[in-house]
Amino acid sequence: MAAANAPIAMREALTLTSLGIAPQFVTFTHVTMESEKYICVRETSPQNSVVIVDMAMPMQPLRRPITADSALMNPNTRILALKAQIPGTTQDHLQIFNIEAKTKIKSHQMPEQVVFWKWITPKLLGLVTQTSVYHWSIEGDSEPTKMFDRTANLANNQIINYRCDPAEKWLVLIGIAPGAPERPQLVKGNMQLFSVDQQRSQALEAHAASFATFKVVGNENPSTLICFASKTTNAGQITSKLHVIELGAQPGKPGFSKKQADLFFPPDFQDDFPVAMQVLHATVNDATVVPFVSGQLNNLELAVNLAKRANLPGAENLVVQRFQELFAQTKYKEAAELAAESPQGLLRTPETVAKFQSVPVQAGQTPPLLQYFGTLLTRGKLNAFESLELSRLVVNQNKKNLLENWLAEDKLECSEELGDLVKTVDNDLALKIYIKARATPKVVAAFAERREFDKILIYSKQVGYTPDYLFLLQTILRTDPQGAVNFALMMSQMEGGCPVDYNTITDLFLQRNMIREATAFLLDVLKPNLPEHAFLQTKVLEINLVTYPNVADAILANGMFSHYDRPRIAQLCEKAGLYLRALQHYSELPDIKRVIVNTHAIEPQALVEFFGTLSREWALECMKDLLLVNLRGNLQIVVQAAKEYSEQLGVDACIKLFEQFKSYEGLYFFLGSYLSSSEDPDIHFKYIEAAARTGQIKEVERVTRESNFYDAEKTKNFLMEAKLPDARPLINVCDRFGFVPDLTHYLYTNNMLRYIEGYVQKVNPGNAPLVVGQLLDDECPEDFIKGLILSVRSLLPVEPLVDECEKRNRLRLLTQFLEHLVSEGSQDVHVHNALGKIIIDSNNNPEHFLTTNPFYDSHVVGKYCEKRDPTLAVVAYRRGQCDDELINVTNKNSLFKLQARYVVERMDGDLWDKVLQPENEYRRQLIDQVVSTALPESKSPEQVSAAVKAFMTADLPHELIELLEKIVLQNSAFSGNFNLQNLLILTAIKADPSRVMDYVNRLDNFDGPAVGEVAVEAQLYEEAFAIFKKFNLNVQAVNVLLDNIQSIERAEEFAFRVEEDAVWSQVAKAQLREGLVSEAIESFIRADDATHFLDVIRAAEEANVYNDLVKYLLMVRQKAREPKVDGELIFAYAKIDRLSDIEEFILMPNVANLQNVGDRLYDEELYEAAKIIYAFISNWAKLAVTLVKLKQFQGAVDAARKANSAKTWKEVCFACVDAEEFRLAQICGLNIIVQVDDLEEVSEYYQNRGCFNELIALMESGLGLERAHMGIFTELGVLYARYRSEKLMEHIKLFSTRLNIPKLIRACDEQQHWKELTYLYIQYDEFDNAATTIMNHSPDAWDHLQFKDVCVKVANVELYYKAVHFYLQEHPDLINDMLNVLALRLDHTRVVDIMRKAGQLHLVKPYMVAVQSNNVSAVNEALNELYVEEEDYERLRESVDMHDNFDQIGLAQKLEKHELLEMRRIAAYIYKKAGRWKQSIALSKKDNMYKDCMETCSQSGDRELSEDLLVYFIEQGKKECFASCLFICYDLIRPDVALELAWMNNMVDFAFPYLLQFIREYTSKVDDLVKDKIESQNEERAKEKEEKDLVAQQNMYAQLLPLALPAPPMPGMGGPPPPLGVMGMPPMGPGPMPAFGMPPMGSY
Repeated sequence: MAAANAPIAMREALTLTSLGIAPQFVTFTHVTMESEKYICVRETSPQNSVVIVDMAMPMQPLRRPITADSALMNPNTRILALKAQIPGTTQDHLQIFNIEAKTKIKSHQMPEQVVFWKWITPKLLGLVTQTSVYHWSIEGDSEPTKMFDRTANLANNQIINYRCDPAEKWLVLIGIAPGAPERPQLVKGNMQLFSVDQQRSQALEAHAASFATFKVVGNENPSTLICFASKTTNAGQITSKLHVIELGAQPGKPGFSKKQADLFFPPDFQDDFPVAMQVLHATVNDATVVPFVSGQLNNLELAVNLAKRANLPGAENLVVQRFQELFAQTKYKEAAELAAESPQGLLRTPETVAKFQSVPVQAGQTPPLLQYFGTLLTRGKLNAFESLELSRLVVNQNKKNLLENWLAEDKLECSEELGDLVKTVDNDLALKIYIKARATPKVVAAFAERREFDKILIYSKQVGYTPDYLFLLQTILRTDPQGAVNFALMMSQMEGGCPVDYNTITDLFLQRNMIREATAFLLDVLKPNLPEHAFLQTKVLEINLVTYPNVADAILANGMFSHYDRPRIAQLCEKAGLYLRALQHYSELPDIKRVIVNTHAIEPQALVEFFGTLSREWALECMKDLLLVNLRGNLQIVVQAAKEYSEQLGVDACIKLFEQFKSYEGLYFFLGSYLSSSEDPDIHFKYIEAAARTGQIKEVERVTRESNFYDAEKTKNFLMEAKLPDARPLINVCDRFGFVPDLTHYLYTNNMLRYIEGYVQKVNPGNAPLVVGQLLDDECPEDFIKGLILSVRSLLPVEPLVDECEKRNRLRLLTQFLEHLVSEGSQDVHVHNALGKIIIDSNNNPEHFLTTNPFYDSHVVGKYCEKRDPTLAVVAYRRGQCDDELINVTNKNSLFKLQARYVVERMDGDLWDKVLQPENEYRRQLIDQVVSTALPESKSPEQVSAAVKAFMTADLPHELIELLEKIVLQNSAFSGNFNLQNLLILTAIKADPSRVMDYVNRLDNFDGPAVGEVAVEAQLYEEAFAIFKKFNLNVQAVNVLLDNIQSIERAEEFAFRVEEDAVWSQVAKAQLREGLVSEAIESFIRADDATHFLDVIRAAEEANVYNDLVKYLLMVRQKAREPKVDGELIFAYAKIDRLSDIEEFILMPNVANLQNVGDRLYDEELYEAAKIIYAFISNWAKLAVTLVKLKQFQGAVDAARKANSAKTWKEVCFACVDAEEFRLAQICGLNIIVQVDDLEEVSEYYQNRGCFNELIALMESGLGLERAHMGIFTELGVLYARYRSEKLMEHIKLFSTRLNIPKLIRACDEQQHWKELTYLYIQYDEFDNAATTIMNHSPDAWDHLQFKDVCVKVANVELYYKAVHFYLQEHPDLINDMLNVLALRLDHTRVVDIMRKAGQLHLVKPYMVAVQSNNVSAVNEALNELYVEEEDYERLRESVDMHDNFDQIGLAQKLEKHELLEMRRIAAYIYKKAGRWKQSIALSKKDNMYKDCMETCSQSGDRELSEDLLVYFIEQGKKECFASCLFICYDLIRPDVALELAWMNNMVDFAFPYLLQFIREYTSKVDDLVKDKIESQNEERAKEKEEKDLVAQQNMYAQLLPLALPAPPMPGMGGPPPPLGVMGMPPMGPGPMPAFGMPPMGSY
């Protein structure tokens, strides 16, 4: 069956390999597809990843690096579920991720392994374990919920599917198991059906199942069905059934009858079984499925039911025939049901309604027509005609409620006719129908009748209708002014702009004196503040400035307009007394200065704000005028303005303004506000000056105290000159800026001693020393000074006071004060320093003070003493540990004994470093005093230790040795000191090695191990050996012999003498390092040391002393169980060919890693030993390759079979091939080629060795394998292409679906098998390459039918034209067939050019005729040439008439000289079509074709041509032609010309019919003109009357106001102005304005 006629359409959705997914991952274990939306692929190489393919964007796959055992994509959303087994357990870890949000939704660790899982709904995962089934919701934090346990029939089954019904009340689990013994290839299917409500399971035999819902006739609730397929065998007979049954039948309701049908399986696939009840991308072919059922299956009833249920075409004749049969049998109900269900509304026509109407009504029975309509209503919605007919019946019966119910249920199709019908009984219902039917004029008319004008706008916008808005607005104005405002505002908000001009709307309001309404409308529509609305902005302000100034003021205050006429509005504001608004609108300085002096009528704050809008110069001018007019009254306003805009006006300018009028008060108030933000010293000074001059002493005091920016010197001088009665401002300035001496001098000279005491005692006691100093300079009495000092007492800073008195040599003045402080317990260092200086100067027992007083500063007092008494300075420095100062004074005065004692007692390393530096010129004197005096006097070990350490640090070894010998060797108190003995030896090692051996022999109390190590480092090896030997450190001693002295003989001698294992061990290691392996092994055995077995093993192997190694390893095995030892022992046995010992050893308990040992033996080519090991550990893979090395091939094959490893099979196979054991090689090869990755390697190995026949036999045997894959079929095809081409085509056709076509294509191309290559290209949908191959190798590859099928599918357009050339050269007889196939794809112009160049246009004439309907110029011209050449004027006339795209003039010129008359007529016809009327007429005249001449004149519309033709006919005496021309060219010929020619040439009779027609036509025209004139006059009279009525309604005072202003209120219409609303606007009516949006449509 052709694909186009097939009832089912299948299509390939996607090829995964085209997305870069390797073929080995396109398997059931790697690919999952839960719905038609997503495909999920797991890749395990080159890295673990998951590829998500969105079928809406298949060429943009999403690849994420994820490691998992399974991955499932949610069927609806981008949610990914992952499953991975936890290493080392049988538990699975489940995770769910949101791919778009990049977040983890939830995760769970299952206690048992999940063997199958699936999305059963978009929100629910089904999890199947070995024993149970769980549901896991992705919502919330819930864990998997157990649903049921698996039944026994599913034990040991492979689960292949799990599903649930839409209500999640029924669940089904499906598994498969091996078949029965009598037919094992038929897999057994088992199913478990579980009811959630009943919590009960049922076991069935089935391979696939699915749920569905079905609505049974008579039951309003859908039934739940299960459909399952089974395939069983009984007594050798296979039974395949499809069952459909209902689950949970509803009591008392019609149920679904159980159904079953046989399943067909082709004979070649008898053992196949269904695995799914669903196929993706398989769709029904709407156009062919019904004809297929009725024709191929011959099931007319099924075809009709299918067409009715799915609304499919193809059963029209059957349905009509069945309807007529039912109608003839008076089965009206069945006929009505058939008509209602007819596919595509076939019978839902007026004819069917008329047919039911024509049936007479039987008494007591329902009319057939009502039965028909009732059936339609139960099945769905009526069409327009049916709705109208049914409504007509209902209206006639006055059952309006039925119509309302049907419309509410959407059972009727609304139309304008239905609305007209219903309007007679219900206007509201009719309006609903009009709206649904989109009968816009009727809807607008209905809203107008109901006065719902706002809904007109909404509806018109919704449906795109434009009513007469101006008429509607005028209508509303007459009855509802507020409604008119709302309607106008709604119009202004319409999309696309207001349909009526704003000015026109405003004039309508003003004509009726509706000022408030006009204002409200304009305020709303002018909110955008657009430049084009300038006139309307001016208009609304003028109206209100004249009538309601307060409203205008509110509008201007709102600032919503900026484009009105500002000068005009400024004048009106000034006249209305709105001076502030006038100021804001005037733009000339004289106007502003004239208005601004009216400060009595302007709010001060507003006036101040106005100054901010002026320029600097204008503002200053205005401020100057205000001060000139009324300095006292306007000073506050000017000051406030200057404060507010000081930055714009300039502070200096404002100051000059106030200074100009000598207004210190103004200056004071102005600068007072600016002071806090200014840092200008001059500003601050002027403020202080103004405050002082206005008597603001407190403010002067505050500013001088707080400000940091005034000029202190200038302010001090001003205040001193001003001589204010209060000195506090001057005190503030002098105290803050360091003018205390000047202040003291000023106060003392002005006899203001009270302020001096107050300043010192209360303001700043810290400056008392400066005050005292100045008073001393001013020769103030000492009593006053002492009293002043004592009055401050402890608050007085002592140090500066002492400095001031010391500078003036008046320190004794402070004696009483200092003693007083000490008596009060003062510990101030400055107090005690000063007192100490007084005691030193008075020589009043200074040593006692220096040693006993703990509070003075040693640095200060010591410095004071240096020039007076250096010993006192040393006492002071010693007390304060002033190291540097003490060293300097003792060096300077040669007091080295005091210095040495101090340094020894201090025990300070830094101090020692300093005095022992080589740069110290006094170092020798100090060392002498330390050695001779300080240390001998010392009894402290710490002092001695510190001194010794200092000598060591200073690198004075010889001095240190002499010191230590004196201390240690001369029986001093420190002779037996452990540290000093160590130090003596170590120093000797460093400074005088010749003394070391003597010290070692004489001293006993030192650290032998440590000193020995130091001796080794100093290369004193014999001394070190003596030290270790003296302290019995034998191991260290032998190490010195071995490592340093390097005498193995002395070491062996020493080891024999001491006989210690550790010593022997050291000797053994040394022997091992020297390569004395046998001797080292002997020493290790003597030492019983097994710790260095690795080194021994390595050395023994290098020296090849395996016999000695065996002895050593046997000793080691007695001490340790090490795999390395046991493994080396086996290897040693193998090296000395003791195979029996190996067999005996491995049977005994051991810890050898036999696998590694075997591998090592194999690598060392000890194959017999390796064979023993591999056989013992059952490593069949290694055993096989070992046997290959031993040429034992049969055994190798047996071992490889047990190993079942691809690598092993390859090694054995390749070895057998090399040995020409092809039978065994084939056994191995069959186990290799089933692996895709290894197939190519096997093939290359065979081919490289020329074993082509054997390789082909291997591949042919592999085709029958159960695990045969695409690679085997492809490789065999490649081999056939190379070595047996006669089998290639048969192989390709048999296995085309199992081949890797691109690979085989390359092979066929290389081997030049063109026919087979073409076939492969077609199978792979590479039609371009197929076509190219056919044309390039036509002797082998061309077949006409095949080439036609290929050519229509190619993508490269150039191949079409290449095919044309190909057929033209090789198969010209078939070229038209080929061109007709490609007609829709070809550029016909290019084809014609090709054929024209080849001179073969006649060859493709059938093709050009077929495509001429496209009206292509080249085709038309080519065909016309052929028709002219063939003199086929009928075809030429038809071509010219129907296809005008060609060079018409060129063809006409060619034809007008043709010998055939018809050809010349065609030329005239062409001239006529081209508008060349004269040439056409001339040509027709020449051939006496008068009819053609007249028709050409008529069509030309040229009066001159027509009249010339009349003259021609008269000249030729053609009277009949003259009459005919008058008739044909009636509209062109002037009557006077026709009559004149007829009368002059005696042809009046022939012109009389023309004359009658002309008179009749003009009489009708005159009648129409008279009628139009009368109607126009009537319309003018009505318009004049309407205008007079409008003028009469206008206010008689309107002419007294300026243009565009409304008249004032008429007497009796108002009275006082209306009350103000928001912002001064008059209220807009009794209620609030509605929102300016779309009002609701109500129930419509």
